[in-house]
Amino acid sequence: MRSYIAAGLLALGASPALAGGIERSPQSMNILFQDGNYLEFGATYGAPRVSGNAPGPTGNIARNFFTGSIAFKGDINDQLSYALILDQPFGADVRYPTGTSATLTGATGKVKNTTLTGVMRYKFGNGFSAHAGLRSSWTSGAVDLPALQYTMSTNTDQAWGYLVGVAYEQPEIALRVALTYQSSIKHTFNATETGPVFPGAGTNQTRFSTKIPESLNLEFQTGIAEDTLLFGSVRWVKWKDFEIAPEQFMASPLAAAPLVGYQKNSVTYTLGVGRQFNENWSGSVSLSHDTGNGSPTSNLGPTGKRNSIGLGASYTKDNMTISGGVQYTRLGSATTVPTINGQFGSNSAIGAGIRVGFNF
Repeated sequence: MRSYIAAGLLALGASPALAGGIERSPQSMNILFQDGNYLEFGATYGAPRVSGNAPGPTGNIARNFFTGSIAFKGDINDQLSYALILDQPFGADVRYPTGTSATLTGATGKVKNTTLTGVMRYKFGNGFSAHAGLRSSWTSGAVDLPALQYTMSTNTDQAWGYLVGVAYEQPEIALRVALTYQSSIKHTFNATETGPVFPGAGTNQTRFSTKIPESLNLEFQTGIAEDTLLFGSVRWVKWKDFEIAPEQFMASPLAAAPLVGYQKNSVTYTLGVGRQFNENWSGSVSLSHDTGNGSPTSNLGPTGKRNSIGLGASYTKDNMTISGGVQYTRLGSATTVPTINGQFGSNSAIGAGIRVGFNF
């Protein structure tokens, strides 16, 4: 069963995850469970559509995005294996079109992130294993609020985090349950802020910190019939710890709240079915629900709860698997910080992705 299971999960993973906060990837540890040595390349494309009133019509404020990834899994011996994962799990790109909402016309906000994860897995026997590793994160951001004559940009800061997890498998029935905890990663940025209300006006060099939030990810799968797999996950992320609050902005009359901040942590639930049609082709369908981050929220990320459906297909030939997937997401309504009193709703996003994997 393992060949179609791997293909089905690759098909699921080819679709980008538009989950809570600024997350663009579920950061799965499935690669650890590939047989033998394995190399994978991935790319995803997201096209969110987010509009509302803040006050006055905003037009579509969310920019389309691409992400890329490369990952390798290798065996050291029968008990010990490792994986290296380079991806872009977090990001944001918001632009309020010129001539729309008077308060936010021309406003932009961007967050960039690249993360390198190194993880090792040890098999204890009887289906039990444990994994642990380190994560190196490179993050930067920029904000421009023309109506308020305020700008902020940061350096690219590098910081460290870690992960630990456990898993249980019964290969004969395609059963696997894996639980992974990822620590928060604290970034301290050197920032350049400009604004007319600062002491001495002009440009100020400042420092502030933020956290890539900690998370807990439960992933599971089991065979339910011949050539058929049930899979899913539950992912919790502590988004209440994530905010963008530059020093001078927070000390000025402009600040009724941080530039970005969340009221609640998010939980994303996913459930799906994978099926092998023949020795080459398999497919999957999945449903997801994300609880959102509460209200009010930031004008740089004004979305609420999310409901998604994903479709995937995989083609396997010899040692190569090509997987593609699409995902449609309905984005729930949100109210932004009270001083702006923005109302956003009836929005959506479409994503597509492809992965190419080689076993050797």
